[in-house]
Amino acid sequence: MRMDRLKLEQALGTLGAVLEQRGLRFEAVAVGGSSLLLLGLGTRPTRDLDLVARIEGGSYVRADPLPEPVAQACADVGLSLGLAPDWINAGPASLLDLGLPQGFEGRLTTCSFGGLTLHVAGRRDQIFFKLYAAVDQWPRSKHQADLERLDPTRDELLAGARWARTHDPSEPFRQGLIRVLAEFGVEDGDAHI
Repeated sequence: MRMDRLKLEQALGTLGAVLEQRGLRFEAVAVGGSSLLLLGLGTRPTRDLDLVARIEGGSYVRADPLPEPVAQACADVGLSLGLAPDWINAGPASLLDLGLPQGFEGRLTTCSFGGLTLHVAGRRDQIFFKLYAAVDQWPRSKHQADLERLDPTRDELLAGARWARTHDPSEPFRQGLIRVLAEFGVEDGDAHI
């Protein structure tokens, strides 16, 4: 089942209430299409919420695996609402391994749902992540469509491309970046990445 913003907020509210009832608190960092919905930056329905990190003791820790009691609460809520078993997942957790964009923490928006606190990546960081994913899933993917809706500037795209190269320095990826940048009117991208 795909979720629009209202369904997503209802699901997160339900999860937050379940966590609270079970005496649990969970704090995480969200990226991707669902986080665009939460920020009002996108309208594309999505089937899941992507977590890049969980926050423990004020520090970022890879989101995978989710703590078992939290994973169980997610599964229970998903089952009761007819959502996919992995409606909350840590698919992009590997982004944390090589580093998030500089200043990432200062651009987060916090959303609270009872026992659940989500820190949602800001627009600039979403541009970086969507550019990286668009290259990986070229041509024409949901990531490229999301990137188009974010209406990035030339400077934002080039900064995103430089960050993406820290995650994948390979020549095939560089060539893919150049193609995607050209789709966004940045014809001289190869000179800047």
